[in-house]
Amino acid sequence: MNYEQARFNMIEQQIRPWEVLDSQVLSLLAVVKREDFVPPAKKALGFADMEIPLTSKPGQCMLAPKVEARILQDLAVQKHEKVLEIGAGSGYMAALLAHRAQQVITLEIDADLAQLARNNLKKAGVYNAEVRTGDGAAKLGQAVSSSDPLSGPFDVIVLSGSVAEVPPALLAMLKTGGRLSAIVGFEPMMRATLVTRVGETAFRTAQAWDTVAPRLLNFPEPSKFNF
Repeated sequence: MNYEQARFNMIEQQIRPWEVLDSQVLSLLAVVKREDFVPPAKKALGFADMEIPLTSKPGQCMLAPKVEARILQDLAVQKHEKVLEIGAGSGYMAALLAHRAQQVITLEIDADLAQLARNNLKKAGVYNAEVRTGDGAAKLGQAVSSSDPLSGPFDVIVLSGSVAEVPPALLAMLKTGGRLSAIVGFEPMMRATLVTRVGETAFRTAQAWDTVAPRLLNFPEPSKFNF
């Protein structure tokens, strides 16, 4: 398989048409080798317009390339910024974020996937991304000490999966001017949601595009029934 041609086709045929036009994002997608983060048995699907399963467990997958690219464009991560990702998967999104940020901490609930992400990031020469094994829904705001990087605050928070609603505990971990990206809602249609902290208790929310993504584990699922 010609990986360079497949990567070019992915960018030109999937990602650009999905309104990802930021030249820095497009250049980054050409540099970070997505195929190195895809399970060996699924390498032929590495550039396909689809989610790629990472384990036999439901929901543990790489998001579609155009979704990852659009999230990266929306966040406009800067070189001085500190990023938290929930849902490391194979480490690909963390690698993209690390190329844009000063520091990335990424949480993964599955211990085997967390180790896979560490190995993949090391092989890719990414050293400013730290993978931690843990339940992102449970550990937020529970860092061991104030010197623990997980205590925040963060310039950017990325949920690499969907939630029913954005947890307030996550918004509290944003710096003023910080941004949170999440895919919010219920199937068959969810909204890509970008929340910006504009003050101590003030937030601005934008929902610019629709998609669907597997659930992140253990985040609250409010009842859809109204009484």
